[in-house]
Amino acid sequence: MTTLLIADDHPLFREALRGAVQRVMPGVLLFEADTVDALYTLADAQPDADLLLMDLNMPGAQGFSALVHMRSLHPQLPVVVVSAREEPTVMRRAIDHGAFGFIPKSADSDTIGRALATVLDGERWIPAAAQNLPPTCSEEREVGQRLRDLTPQQFRVLQMLGAGRLNKQIAYDFGVSEATIKAHVTAILRKLGVTNRTQAVLMAGKLAIDADGIVLPPPEED
Repeated sequence: MTTLLIADDHPLFREALRGAVQRVMPGVLLFEADTVDALYTLADAQPDADLLLMDLNMPGAQGFSALVHMRSLHPQLPVVVVSAREEPTVMRRAIDHGAFGFIPKSADSDTIGRALATVLDGERWIPAAAQNLPPTCSEEREVGQRLRDLTPQQFRVLQMLGAGRLNKQIAYDFGVSEATIKAHVTAILRKLGVTNRTQAVLMAGKLAIDADGIVLPPPEED
């Protein structure tokens, strides 16, 4: 039996996508997550899942960062991005960051069915609009490679730094000591090859879809 994971924070869209998948793949086993943290838990609980359908922006991550990190944590799990962002450049960037396919949220059931069948057969599904675009710039792809080295906890800390949170606020949210968060920040800076929190956030921001969504962290001792 084919097992698919769906990760999207909009209940109505998850319901619509679930219905579309069930129409084109009768008998499919579906599991859902509405945040990046829930997706981590779900993927760990379903190690034999055949495919992940995920949105780009969910609580816990923005842009291509969650896609990059999921491909690192579960390299055997093909990921298809399902997004309302239908610009060809966004499609191209998703593919270059490890997605096996890209399905616009406006796609009909027939397109969804053909895309899923193609990816499950081991091939990539790239919309025609993105097929002839040049590859994503090497600098952005290098950032993706560095993010792959982060542990799930470090990835969460980095996302919270990007939301402008202080170490003590992150520690409170995680239920750990501030020293633990400082240790995570130190490890993040080392793995990203930067020297401070602002540089880390700016680097991770290269995986954002829109640069104006980047929030710089307040000054704080790293």
